[in-house]
Parts: sequence; structure tokens; C-alpha cells
Amino acid sequence: MAIRWGICSAGKISHDFTVALKTLPAENHQVKLRNTPAYMRNFRRNTHSQIKPSVKMLTDMQGTVVDVLLWLCVSDVVYVGTIHTHHLAVGVLFMNAQKNVLCEKPLAMNLKEVQELIASAEKNNVFLMEAVWTRFFPVSLEIGRLLSRGDVGEVKVVRADFGVPLTHVPRTVQKELGGGALLDIGIYCIQFVLMVFNGEKPETIQATGVCLDTGVDEAMVVTLKFSGQRLAVCTCTITAELPNEAVIVGTKGTIKVPAHMWCPTSLMVNGVETQYPVPEPSLPPNFINSTSMCYEAEEVRRCLLHGLKESSRMSHTDSALLAEIMDEARRQVGVVYSQDSQ
Repeated sequence: MAIRWGICSAGKISHDFTVALKTLPAENHQVKLRNTPAYMRNFRRNTHSQIKPSVKMLTDMQGTVVDVLLWLCVSDVVYVGTIHTHHLAVGVLFMNAQKNVLCEKPLAMNLKEVQELIASAEKNNVFLMEAVWTRFFPVSLEIGRLLSRGDVGEVKVVRADFGVPLTHVPRTVQKELGGGALLDIGIYCIQFVLMVFNGEKPETIQATGVCLDTGVDEAMVVTLKFSGQRLAVCTCTITAELPNEAVIVGTKGTIKVPAHMWCPTSLMVNGVETQYPVPEPSLPPNFINSTSMCYEAEEVRRCLLHGLKESSRMSHTDSALLAEIMDEARRQVGVVYSQDSQ
């Protein structure tokens, strides 16, 4: 049975997600696109709009969204690839129309918005998943197997860093667009730690960072302490290139995810490296290894075919904890968005 996909937004990430779907069997995944010039113009305008998610934004988008909902009647699930300031409004609109939703990360701007999205999914009895694509890579699945078997013993320390120069991209530096290192790329480091520790809530969160003149975080270091004297350190920046690796240190060995840790194609276990090549794209991608978004698409299909409303690999609880930790880290560093007071 083919899962029919609707694509919400006409941005770079939505392009790459569509290309990723094309690496999968057509009998399993179909893309329902509407490529009229007016549609593309409307969604490009809405995707990159600087209007804050408010009644005005909903009013401005309503005509486009209603039009798209009519088209999406033939879709089983909608991929939401808008900028994250619009995730709540767009996600709720689709779920209220009884559509399953795969929403790009971060699921929303803060924990309150994440909880609203989860509540909408439960009210409408539809599937909702945050598109943390890293969790579905073969490398991530192998890490889970290694840890469950105890191959490196008890995990004591986890380190993850993600840093690339991004200040030339408006949405990463403008507060009204949800800019900042943590929400855009630091989220990958924190989700990695939570994946390693099986979704356990840390006992303490300590964050320090520096901010741009726009009020968003340029760089941040978040230290998480877990039960049993276990530590994790996450570093992110949008002004410099970091090694972009992740390391899991246990009492019997070490697991290393070489660059690029958010879209990994290799894994080193006690110095022995294994390669995990990604599917070849049919069109030039915008982002490295982005055809691997096919793995999260396959997870969505599996869940829908089994009647599930969330994925056990990226559950609603996982998304809520991720948002809660980022909220606290932002609070300590002093990064406040308008959504935090709504």
C-alpha cells in the first residue's frame, strides 16, 4: 500500500524531502504535489514570511491553507517543512483537517507549543512525529543495538558538537524567524544524548552561551547530568566550524560518530570503522546526505500501516523532553522569543 504524501512549503528542505521519497519504491510512497505557479509563490511567501505566528498570520495564510487542504484530501500524511515559527499554526490546521503530520524539527518554538501540537494530535486521533531524521539512520539503529547489548559497558560520558557558519542565512539570526544555534542545530546534539540515554530526563541542566545583537544565541554549551553520575556535553555554534562529531564513552569501550553527526554515514566502535552509504539522489540536494530522510519516511509508513499515532523511536514524550531541555537552556542564556510569553 502506497502512503500518499502532501508537502507543505516550497523551501529547500521540502525539496530535499521530496527527492528522498523518490529513492523509495513508488508502490510504497507517492508524492502529491501541486506545482501551479500561484501555489508555489503563495507557499514561498508564507514559508519565508516574517509575520509572527498570530491571528494576523493565520488570517493571511487561511486562503492558501484551505486551498491546500482541499488538495490534500488525497494525501495520507503531510510533511511540514515551513520555518519553525509556523509549525504550531500549520500543524494544528492540518491535524484539525484529520491529516497525519510529520513536522520538521524543532517541533515548535517551546514546550508549551509542543504540548499544543501533541494535544491536537490526540484530539483529532491522528499521527504526529517530529522529523528528527537522525534517529532513523542505520548508524543510529546500530548504536541502539550496541548499547542494548552492552558492547561498551556502562555509558559514562557523551559528547556531541555541531557548528557551522550560518550567520549569512537570515532565518538563523533573526529572532522573529526563530533564529539561534540551539533550535536550529544544537537540537541535534541534545536529541543524540537523549537517544543514548533512552529518553531519560537529566537531573540537572547547565547552559552558557553568547548571543548576537539580534538576541538569538550565536553559540551555546549545554551540560546535562543524569542519574548514576553520567554526564553529557553538547556544543553548538552558527559562527564557526566544529568537528561535528559525537562520542559515547563507556566502561568497556567507545563509540564515535564522525562528522557529520546529524546525518552520519560511518560509525567507529573501539577504533573499527563501518560505512553506511546513503541513497543516491535523483536531483541535486540542498543539504548533505539529505536523501537519508527516506528513513524517517519509512518509519512514518510503518506507523501508519500499523495504526500507530506516534513513533516509539521519536515519541511525543521524546519531543516534549527535548523542548523542555532547550527551554531551560535558553532561559539560562537569556534567549527569549515572543512565543514564550503567549
